[in-house]
Amino acid sequence: MTRVLDHIDRALRIAITALIALLIVPVTLQILARYIDFVPRYIWTEEVARFCFVWIIMLGAMIAVRDDSHFDVDVLPHPRTAAGEGWARLVVHLIMFALALCFIWYGKQFADEGLLQSSEIADLPMIAIYAAWPLAGVVWTLFLIEKLATDIRKIRGGGAQEDTDVAG
Repeated sequence: MTRVLDHIDRALRIAITALIALLIVPVTLQILARYIDFVPRYIWTEEVARFCFVWIIMLGAMIAVRDDSHFDVDVLPHPRTAAGEGWARLVVHLIMFALALCFIWYGKQFADEGLLQSSEIADLPMIAIYAAWPLAGVVWTLFLIEKLATDIRKIRGGGAQEDTDVAG
């Protein structure tokens, strides 16, 4: 499963890189149109930039879950053992898993609405943005299954290492 998740992670990184490169085009056109008279003012550039930006954020959040670089809030006491660290991470990852399931459930409903709508200026289908939410939930779920398995291994393997200080 790790190999499949590695491929998904690589595809996400390629997609986010391509979107950042694509984002440069409409933003540059907007800047040039503002300061140079012979460059026409294209209204669609704002919507395309917004679509790219939404996807960049959502893809970045997906990657951050896999890398454990997504922000989190320390509400649990810092564990002093490997098993304690495993339990703490398990609780956090289960909460994230529940949130990912909400993104899938409500994101699908949100995306269904996007099938019937189009953007005002560029007439792009809104599903192009709305699909990011359920997709994020699915990808987070896959990545979190890997995290939960790691947490369980840490709890099982960490039980014999109760005196080991994880905090350093």
